[in-house]
Amino acid sequence: MKAAVYYENGPPGVFKYEDVPDPVCPPEGIVIEVEAVSIEGGDTLNRARGALHSAPHIVGYQAAGTIIEVGAQVTSLKPGQRVTTVNMFGSHASRRAVFAATAWPVPDTMDIRTASAIPVPFGTAHDCLFEFGHLKRGETVLIQAGASAVGLAAIQLAKREGATVIATASSEEKLERLREFGMDHGINYRTQDLVAEVKRLTDNKGVDVVVDPVGGPTLQKSILSLGYRGRVSTVGDAGREAALIDLSTLRAGNQSVTGVFLGAEIFTPRVHGNIARMIEEIAKGELKVVLDKEFALKDAAAAHDYIESRKAFGRVTMKP
Repeated sequence: MKAAVYYENGPPGVFKYEDVPDPVCPPEGIVIEVEAVSIEGGDTLNRARGALHSAPHIVGYQAAGTIIEVGAQVTSLKPGQRVTTVNMFGSHASRRAVFAATAWPVPDTMDIRTASAIPVPFGTAHDCLFEFGHLKRGETVLIQAGASAVGLAAIQLAKREGATVIATASSEEKLERLREFGMDHGINYRTQDLVAEVKRLTDNKGVDVVVDPVGGPTLQKSILSLGYRGRVSTVGDAGREAALIDLSTLRAGNQSVTGVFLGAEIFTPRVHGNIARMIEEIAKGELKVVLDKEFALKDAAAAHDYIESRKAFGRVTMKP
């Protein structure tokens, strides 16, 4: 099969488009013919500095396509079904093997590219807001990097819950587009003082929940934006800078910071059910997947470079 691979960590230019052996189907797994690859933020971070599980290495969490083989222990799925899948690596290829427990059937009415971009962003956003952020109706939430896939999912989920939604982005254009997804107030983090603006928008009370996929120095700003008993869900390091935070600032307001990693509970019925439900809600038009550019798999370097330019609004995908 064809795959975008690399032999060492580095910038997008480390990718090579090569022939590699087809994946082996595990007894409890499936093999799919990949039709759409959703590039996750973690994919770019892993390419830059993550562990290589093989040489050459195929990076990538998320891809969707059609099942071509099922393992002997699999009874819930069958060849010919369309599924969207998650694994720790292997998405940047024309075929991939995953556990059946991390594959979700795709409704007949859903575009496969849309399906590819659902499990990680929506599953992560839901956990950040509700499982660990304990968001309640009437509360106020700050969503960092609102134009990211996790950010866009979180805005919709929080607004549906009845929260007041504040989101950040790098331009006025992005902020204006976020309003159609439920953002109430926007903050341009390049031109405005984030913490001061949050305090102004909340009458100096601060927010109840923050979803922070950026990390680095932004994480301290997220903490300082909290109100009494406020909660930060820190879910990534998209900013690629070290997070130097002062935890003592949490004490006076009885505040908390929780690290969130969807992969730690991806095999649980809770997470699997959450994702399955949101796939159905997206199919019904109740939630929306926002897609940006589509690249060919052979152009993986250009796709990663585009993501790292911070020009994207929503998810960038690739097609084998």
